[in-house]
Amino acid sequence: MPDLTNQRRLASQLLKCGVGRVWIDPASQEELADAVTRSDIRSAISARVIRAKAIQGTSRGRARRHAAEVAKGRHQGPGSRRGTPSSRIPRKERWITRIRAQRDLLVELRQKKSIPPAVYREFYRRAKGGMFRSRAHLLINLRLAGHLPAEAPA
Repeated sequence: MPDLTNQRRLASQLLKCGVGRVWIDPASQEELADAVTRSDIRSAISARVIRAKAIQGTSRGRARRHAAEVAKGRHQGPGSRRGTPSSRIPRKERWITRIRAQRDLLVELRQKKSIPPAVYREFYRRAKGGMFRSRAHLLINLRLAGHLPAEAPA
């Protein structure tokens, strides 16, 4: 097997690609050992004895499949999480969902006449102050204050 290092180097310059991408036909290696000039290499390129290999890309297939699964809600467990809970769902967004739920509950109770307007206003202000963690916590506090009847044991 002849040493075609020089021919490979010249071909890479002519093909404007790296030395690793130069493909030389194994059947024509003996004749190419005599090709020493650029014109010899050019004629070998035109005869398709020397070619540039296609650029090897990185397949995006796996990445696309993973992205589709994430869109469905997969791969979101604790092992996949980077960042604090407040960076994943902003503090303000969590506050908005919580306070809206509590205010809706208070409005509902007032409309059903379960609580008088004065109690509604008092607990509305407490909710605004961030006193309650959730709707359930708000209901517990209303019951403890004696504004709602105690829950029947299940």
